Amino acid sequence: MSNLHDVHAWLDERLPSLLEKHGVPGAAWAVLRGDQVVDGAAGLLSKTTGVEATADSVFQIGSITKLWTSTLVLQLVDEGLVGLDEPVRTHLPEFRIADGGAAERITVRQLLNHTAGFEGDVFTDTGVGDDCVEKYVATLGEVPQLFPPGERFSYNNAGFCVLGRLVEVVRGKSFDACLREHVITPLGLTHTATSPYEAILFRAAVGHVEPEPGADLVPAPVWALARSNSPAGSMLAMRPRDLLAFAKMHLEDGRAADGTPVLAPGTAARMHDREVDLPDLGLMGTSWGLGFERFDTPEGTIIGHDGSTIGQGAFLRIVPEAGVAVALLTNGGDMVALYHDVVGHVLGALTDVALPALPVPPAEPEVIDAERFLGTYSAQVFDLTVSQDDDRRIWIDQVPKGVFVEMGGKVERTELVHYRDDMLIPLEADRGMRMPHAFVGDDGTGHALYLHLGRAVRRAGA
Repeated sequence: MSNLHDVHAWLDERLPSLLEKHGVPGAAWAVLRGDQVVDGAAGLLSKTTGVEATADSVFQIGSITKLWTSTLVLQLVDEGLVGLDEPVRTHLPEFRIADGGAAERITVRQLLNHTAGFEGDVFTDTGVGDDCVEKYVATLGEVPQLFPPGERFSYNNAGFCVLGRLVEVVRGKSFDACLREHVITPLGLTHTATSPYEAILFRAAVGHVEPEPGADLVPAPVWALARSNSPAGSMLAMRPRDLLAFAKMHLEDGRAADGTPVLAPGTAARMHDREVDLPDLGLMGTSWGLGFERFDTPEGTIIGHDGSTIGQGAFLRIVPEAGVAVALLTNGGDMVALYHDVVGHVLGALTDVALPALPVPPAEPEVIDAERFLGTYSAQVFDLTVSQDDDRRIWIDQVPKGVFVEMGGKVERTELVHYRDDMLIPLEADRGMRMPHAFVGDDGTGHALYLHLGRAVRRAGA
């Protein structure tokens, strides 16, 4: 097993060539082992300005923010102000979705572990004022319930905006102010921004996107997503070392580096524990805790979260038993492949726990009758239609809707092949990623009720 010095040397030497290999403009990283942290960076923060990435550069962490939101909620639980198994309406009586009965039953725990069951990819922009999260929650009245609360996992961005509003109501201040007062300041973080107005004070990364498939990367046309989605991960930016200070607090039973209690004893471990299992999607965890993604491997458990914004990707992995954590923040290109190379090496060098392999299609996929899978599965942001042609090849057509159209989404057609029981997988990789497609449930006619891609997308008309 290597030491931290060896890992630091490997990353300094290899990261520039890995960035070039995977077409990533720039990246910054940090590794924690015990009480020691090393960090570094390579590449460019923006291909337009040519500003180089440094260890102190701030990148957006995207949905890793959900761990921070979860921590704010568990602080309320620690203080006896909120109960995990209380209905959300105990504190947010105005919470409405299309299914009134479900809205009455959905609990704080179900929002934290993504089992609330309502459609979650809702990205309504309600402005930049301190009331934007409140206004966002007020727009959810027509959002459909996909399955009974608690029945299964379905990743839910909107649910974390509801949790952010819960924090605001109980604390009596904006979500950003709660982050600053209850997490950022107690941890002593110095390079963390809750808005573009703060990020501009630092050496900030810009996301990069393809204007057309296969085209060279260009800086994204906007820096951040809507502020109304802040609790789900639209704004928060930081350097990797600051992200690992948050991770270390979770490894130290809720205590900051100076001993300040951020969470009550035992609470962090409760957040990391398994709450719900996922379909075997490969790119996501095998189970989920209270906010935390979990990879249950034969060698041990890895916890953490990923984040994706406009042309930026963030990865946090923690091996609690080894006292090791690694953060990788990136700004475009094949970010997943870079993550696998970098984080896979670090965990392999410092722990006995291996990063799970990325899913790939079988060398000779079985030709199957896809009748159970065929049809259209519909969400607010896209329609997904699965078909099988006369040669028995299986296709999925993604047609963007709503905000996905506004963000430049285009119709995509992808060939799928048999992966395992009730699962298909893309034949070709999309920037290193092949997300297995799980077909679950039954609509009463022998067809799958949901296409599960981390989100449960319900069959249209079922």
